[in-house]
Amino acid sequence: MAEEVTATAMIPETFQGARDDMAGQIGVIWELIKAPLIVPLLRVSVYVCLAMTLMLFMERLYMGVVIILVKLFWKKPDKRYKWEPISEDLEIGNEAFPVVLVQIPMFNEREVYKISIGAACNLSWPSDRLVIQVLDDSTDPAVKDMVEKECQRCASKGINIRYQIRENRGGYKAGALKEGLKRDYVKHCEYVVIFDADFRPEPDYLRRAIPFLALNPEIALVQGRWRFVNSDECLLTRMQEMSLDYHFTVEQEVGSSTHAFFGFNGTAGVWRIAAINEAGGWKDRTTVEDMDLAVRASLKGWKFVYLGDLQVKSELPSTFKAFRFQQHRWSCGPANLFRKMVMEIIRNKKVTLFKKVYVIYSFFFVRKIIAHMVTFFFFCVVLPLTILVPEVEVPKWGAIYIPCIITAMNSVGTPRSVHLLFYWILFENVMSLHRTKATFIGLLEAGRANEWVVTEKLGDTLKNKSNPKAPKRPLFRIGDRIHLVELGFGAFLFFCGCYDFLYGKHNYFIYLFLQTLTFTIVGFGYVGTIVPGS
Repeated sequence: MAEEVTATAMIPETFQGARDDMAGQIGVIWELIKAPLIVPLLRVSVYVCLAMTLMLFMERLYMGVVIILVKLFWKKPDKRYKWEPISEDLEIGNEAFPVVLVQIPMFNEREVYKISIGAACNLSWPSDRLVIQVLDDSTDPAVKDMVEKECQRCASKGINIRYQIRENRGGYKAGALKEGLKRDYVKHCEYVVIFDADFRPEPDYLRRAIPFLALNPEIALVQGRWRFVNSDECLLTRMQEMSLDYHFTVEQEVGSSTHAFFGFNGTAGVWRIAAINEAGGWKDRTTVEDMDLAVRASLKGWKFVYLGDLQVKSELPSTFKAFRFQQHRWSCGPANLFRKMVMEIIRNKKVTLFKKVYVIYSFFFVRKIIAHMVTFFFFCVVLPLTILVPEVEVPKWGAIYIPCIITAMNSVGTPRSVHLLFYWILFENVMSLHRTKATFIGLLEAGRANEWVVTEKLGDTLKNKSNPKAPKRPLFRIGDRIHLVELGFGAFLFFCGCYDFLYGKHNYFIYLFLQTLTFTIVGFGYVGTIVPGS
């Protein structure tokens, strides 16, 4: 006679007892520590996150009000400052044009080196008043040979272009730019314009930018706006375009119009060389040498001008690996610079108190530190934990209403992508984990604080992906594609979502499941472009 065997009967009674006893002990320990420890700590965390949310909201509101006033009532840069086109003088000829140095820093730029060199050679400026300097730190001999031959080809056409290499990459980009300014053949240059290897300025770039510097001796920097040639390449580039367009459309415009200060973007900008020297030159103490120079020059009293209609085409990183490295540098560097310069800014006597408060609080603290931390801790840690600890309440204005308003404000830079706002905020929450980690590394000056990885540019690689001779990159690489921390947070949010679905009362599980999906997609590396060539 067949005997019915249950799952319980298959487990020895001693094991069942041990299991039940262990679960009971965990339950007792949880109840013992929850009321006196977990609840107060979580409640304090909620208050801190709400305070940071309000700080970010007020900063975004201030930016929104100012940008509206700027667009409606402020004069255009060419009306606020002296500006008139520079033209050839009948008596002195081209000497009416100041001598301009074009610096193009490069590092193994196989796919895009011709782009920036070609664009620089096509600048509409008298050839005898222009010096082009290609600063090649490449470690690949084949790439170095190609770049040098391209420079020789341009020089054979009568263009004053110099191919410059160093014995080592000390100081990375800052070291290359600093070394370039030491060359004897650039001593007579008044201004220097910097273009990264994937940037392609229009021919009239210098004719539109230089008059601001030539006619206004108090201006140190003229910054152009980035435009992205590959923004429609994939969803990753669309997300980046939304973030960067807000930066240029609002943050840079507001800083230029109200404070004559903003962070130099490292490329597509023209500097007065005298201002660089007075500020102490290029320094490699952080991975944001551009921001470092801008802050130091501002503390010397120099003014900056941002030209939103002076647009320079460039390329966004379309592989997730390249994007992660870039975001680490952009998050870690400002935090590290803030640590190094905050007291110097406070003690400075050349700038107004209003400008000091703007630089320390708005520019650094809220935008470079608080913005990353509140996004990660509030929406990926604290809010999910309050579902497991129902004794702690999060007001709806802090969890829903204000974040939605902040998100809507971020959309003004890219109206065409309003329909992607929901996807954008989910992706930004995932990236806030990476950015927060980088911010802490910068603040604490930990191991990777000075890590510099050049952002990979693809150029026309994807257009040639049908080439049968091109070597194929494996579609799945464990080291490049699997991100365990993101997958771990995805599992945590999934657990919280299930708990909220079964026992919760706020219906946060809808958001948590969608955020879980985003963490999982990113964790498995299904973000961005897969490159056909290795």
